[in-house]
Amino acid sequence: MKIRKLSGILLVTAAAILAVTGCASRSSEAAIDSVFVIDEVLGSGDEGMEQTTEEEDGTHEGMVRSRLTNEWIDEDAADLRPLAVMIPNESSAIPHYGLSQASILYECLIEGSMTRLMGIFEDYEEIGKLGNVRSLRDYYAYWALEWDAVICHFGGPYYADEILAEETTDDLDGNVITSPYYRSTDRSAPHNAYIDTSQVADALEAQGIEASDRGLTDDYHYLFADESTPNTLEQYTSAQDYTSLDMSACYPLTRCYFQYDEQDGLYYRFQYLSGGTDGPHIDGTNGAQLSFSNIIIQSVEYSVRDENGYLWFNTTDTSGQDAWLITSGKIIKCTWQKGSTFSATRYYDENGDEIVLNTGKTMVLIIEAGSEFSYE
Repeated sequence: MKIRKLSGILLVTAAAILAVTGCASRSSEAAIDSVFVIDEVLGSGDEGMEQTTEEEDGTHEGMVRSRLTNEWIDEDAADLRPLAVMIPNESSAIPHYGLSQASILYECLIEGSMTRLMGIFEDYEEIGKLGNVRSLRDYYAYWALEWDAVICHFGGPYYADEILAEETTDDLDGNVITSPYYRSTDRSAPHNAYIDTSQVADALEAQGIEASDRGLTDDYHYLFADESTPNTLEQYTSAQDYTSLDMSACYPLTRCYFQYDEQDGLYYRFQYLSGGTDGPHIDGTNGAQLSFSNIIIQSVEYSVRDENGYLWFNTTDTSGQDAWLITSGKIIKCTWQKGSTFSATRYYDENGDEIVLNTGKTMVLIIEAGSEFSYE
């Protein structure tokens, strides 16, 4: 959906309205600059096009819509910058703790055909044990910065030095500082480093890092359908049914895959565990299987940097590379663009309109351009 801001009013083309059956609004005064919701059915033509605000019914007092998921979150948490936490994904690093609380979860290859995860956590103070935490790859930093996130990691290859040295980049490096990190005794290093999220606020203050949103990112990031009228993708004649997604050809070691549950509309994540077996990807804190309302697959141009196999992914690109949106049991082909470090990655459908997600968590699967995945 192509959107322009004019004197604080959201203008939406009539064609886009027909495609997604609604008009865009920001969900509350506190979140007025961050969340756009497609929230009511309109007729064709310009009449009836207006900006609407979701009515408060008293049940969400002190809460606002999350700009990451469109779910209700505490107003104070919504004003905080999220954490972008680098999480290893080899079998020896499992189980992960607190990972089911990530609003957005990225996955991408690193050297050795392994993947690393990066969770974007917004309402993190009560999570407790989070991780484990490993080293950064610089391309992840560019995805973190479009959320103005504080990057949490333990060092990384020197390729990341340039972006970490930027004045606008904030990070908590466990190789440099102690709090909010600690090491457990239940497994060996390097897979035993965790964040105590109750210590994050003090750690940010000690490092002189601004905890509140700095206004460096776009006014909004994702467009969301109203929960009463979810985006079923049925408006696209090219949409195909989806019940399972297999990413093993893209991620040959972790071999993650997803299965759709029609009852709750969520995609449940599975992956390689150990000993030649695979199974549900479980959060060790609460026993919950990782699940998502939306899956975005993003094809990105890449290169191999050196003999160690370190990779580079071209995170900023306006050429319109391939992407796919999976939600509501269907899949559609899209394209993606990202114009600058702090601007959001935008995804466009076959009509050139910005895609609309459903309320809930999103998994972003970054794949090497030319890679193939399969679905049923």
